[in-house]
Amino acid sequence: MRAQQMKWIAALLLSAATHAASAEDGVTEDRILIGQTVGLTGQIAGSVKEMNEGANAYIAMINRHGGVHGRRIEIRTLDDKFDPALAAKNAQTLIGKDHVLALFLNRGTPHTEAILPLLTSAQVPLIAPSTGAALFHAPVNRLIFNVRAKYQDEVIKAVEHFTTVGFKEIGILHVDDGFGRDALAGFEKAMQAHQLKPALLAAFDRAHPDIDAAVHSALKADPRALIIVGSAATTAELITRLRKEGSRAQLLTLSNNSAQSFVSRLGADGIGVIVSQVTPAPHLVSSGLGQEFKIAAKASGATVSYAAMEGFVAAKVLVEGLQRAGRNLTRERLIHALESIRHADLGGLMVSYAPDDHTGSEYVELTMIGKGGHFIR
Repeated sequence: MRAQQMKWIAALLLSAATHAASAEDGVTEDRILIGQTVGLTGQIAGSVKEMNEGANAYIAMINRHGGVHGRRIEIRTLDDKFDPALAAKNAQTLIGKDHVLALFLNRGTPHTEAILPLLTSAQVPLIAPSTGAALFHAPVNRLIFNVRAKYQDEVIKAVEHFTTVGFKEIGILHVDDGFGRDALAGFEKAMQAHQLKPALLAAFDRAHPDIDAAVHSALKADPRALIIVGSAATTAELITRLRKEGSRAQLLTLSNNSAQSFVSRLGADGIGVIVSQVTPAPHLVSSGLGQEFKIAAKASGATVSYAAMEGFVAAKVLVEGLQRAGRNLTRERLIHALESIRHADLGGLMVSYAPDDHTGSEYVELTMIGKGGHFIR
């Protein structure tokens, strides 16, 4: 895969030389072209659909009001089927062929890792990658602007909650990739802080998970609380099987599984499952963000869910950066504009950047799936 990436990088450099005399890629008199590679099909299709609905709802609202400095925003999306190699190929197409200004709202930790060399070679910024992996926060990469909180913060919040309610036998069942290993690091850090030994540390393959083996290991360990870190499809299957086999553990999963499609897939097996969230509730109209989301979602027909709210918030950050960059829009001006955002209140969620900090938001809260398939705060 590295040899293939080198070929793509060479192609990007040739393309950059060809366009050196032209205006900034992705910017015309009346349009700003932004690229996205994401799993429209595959394991995470349901949550991606909702996330994109939220983002598109906000962008459509901005475009209806004249866009940004007279330019409409266009998002060009390619399906990577939740495959890191295809994500890299799509990024090369978007940067080298379609000449997008920036990349936006891709999904997955190994997928983001796969496109990093392309970002670096073409100096293309990536705004709001839908991953909370710590490696995209420190050391700071000037091209990556995170919005959502880190996975480790979610896991630490989960362990704190379990210890508060008296659970000491806590385990983690995680996907064996960058996402899962990052969550595991947060779990081990939190358990050490509370002077606890893990009741279970077990991993499963991302592409071909052995559900039987994972369920068997969880049943054998019999933890009081179990954190499951994986894609929506695999996590839902694990939860359903654990319930069927009689596990009484308090189950918790992370915000990547905050979509309504995930809740619907679980059905009755989802009742009582805790899900960490990285945005305020999408139906919380007492906040400015909730009110704005409700209006935009109604106008575009977007699903009202936490996944959609993540996309909505990501789009707000993108637009804020474009507005601050001004009419003379370039990639460098966009980077500096985003870094000028200091403690901006988006209506109930604070986002902040600096040259030495591209974290964005640190918002984390816990919710529970209640009867009727609704999240309870």
